[in-house]
Amino acid sequence: MEAPSLVSADKSMEETVTQQVSERSEPSEKTEEIEEAKETEETEEAEEAEEADLKDTQAAEKRSREEEQDVPSKQLKTEDASPSTHSPSTNTLPPSLPSPPAVHAFTSPATPNATPNATPNATPTPTATAATAAAAAAAAKAEHRKPQYELKYSLVGHRMSVSSVKFSPDGKWLASCSADKTVKIWHALDGKYEATLEGHTQGISDIAWASDSQNLCSASDDKTIRIWNLSTRETAKVLKGHSNYVFCVNYNPQSNLIVSGSFDESIKIWDVKKGKCMKTLPAHSDPVSAVHFNRDGTMIVSCSHDGLIRIWDTASGQCLKTLVDDDNPPVSFVKFSPNGKYILASTLDNTLRLWNYHTGKCLKTYRGHENNKYCVFASFSVTGGKWIVSGSEDHSIYIWNLQTKEIVQKLEGHSDVVLCVACHPTMNIIASGSIDKDKSVKLWFDKSQPLL
Repeated sequence: MEAPSLVSADKSMEETVTQQVSERSEPSEKTEEIEEAKETEETEEAEEAEEADLKDTQAAEKRSREEEQDVPSKQLKTEDASPSTHSPSTNTLPPSLPSPPAVHAFTSPATPNATPNATPNATPTPTATAATAAAAAAAAKAEHRKPQYELKYSLVGHRMSVSSVKFSPDGKWLASCSADKTVKIWHALDGKYEATLEGHTQGISDIAWASDSQNLCSASDDKTIRIWNLSTRETAKVLKGHSNYVFCVNYNPQSNLIVSGSFDESIKIWDVKKGKCMKTLPAHSDPVSAVHFNRDGTMIVSCSHDGLIRIWDTASGQCLKTLVDDDNPPVSFVKFSPNGKYILASTLDNTLRLWNYHTGKCLKTYRGHENNKYCVFASFSVTGGKWIVSGSEDHSIYIWNLQTKEIVQKLEGHSDVVLCVACHPTMNIIASGSIDKDKSVKLWFDKSQPLL
């Protein structure tokens, strides 16, 4: 395994029950009761006659509309029945599991089941048909569109290998860390240098931003985690407890917890405010290479060179699931998908895998890059398309279509192993960092979708 500092990771039907209560007063005189009964009977008969006439009129109008719009209706049904070019069937959750809130982000927009009719029996109008066709065409175009990233800025300043790059949640900053013991802050949109954070006594393997984009933490070979404040550019807290190199670190979405993985084969969960370790999980039988919280912070995913991917309950620290490939290759990186329903894992057999952890099945495999030695980062890109992005040991960055697994672009420009990549939270920008012979951070912009 390479130098520890190079191993890193990223991070109703509301049923309205309406009760109508009608109260009827009873007349005291019998004559009034008889007259009122007659009036009520006559009124009910009149209402029934009007209702029958209305139904006949509506039925006639419906037959007329169906005759007039028979052709558009058939056209729409033909379009809906067409199979999607990129079938998302393998990404669909089993019926027994709840549908993810943002599962559409990882399925084809042109899925055959996505019928535009709100009601199964509703007859579409020509306007609805045209709109549906236009939407389908736009979705197909977006699905087939390939990114056109090009190198925009090269950020030079680190004196040793760059081990991790991360965009701040607000998209304003880019942080990079290195084996040179420093964290550097850059402007995300123009690459301008902002600050250097110093304090670790050995190389830094990973960094992570808090949700406020003002605090970040770093994991170091000096066995500590430091929490930094961007405004003061000073160390706010030092977290001590690991007995070996700290490889990977991440905040939970609320940013009141930090999870870390170490060469001591354990995972620790830290209270940010107190700066104390809350739980230690004996997670793996080899160094922990990545840790990541899901979207609501209730679960943690970890991986290791022992070949296991494990999912943990944050509150109890219990292991909820273990995923392992048949060939059991070392797992060098792992993270939850943005919707929290899938897991992307890198393994040292030149392969990326997308897992449905509910079923324990591998849904997609992405190949073509080179990764059998280093713990290389990978990421989801969802700002301009649905891509998988990864560094590679052949000095390149690879971008795959998430659904089709096709390599849609290969970025060349680094002169050594591209160890880390990150995708901007809102814009079509990729950051990358390289090791020994290169030591640069690069920013790549998609020219097919220029920034506003």
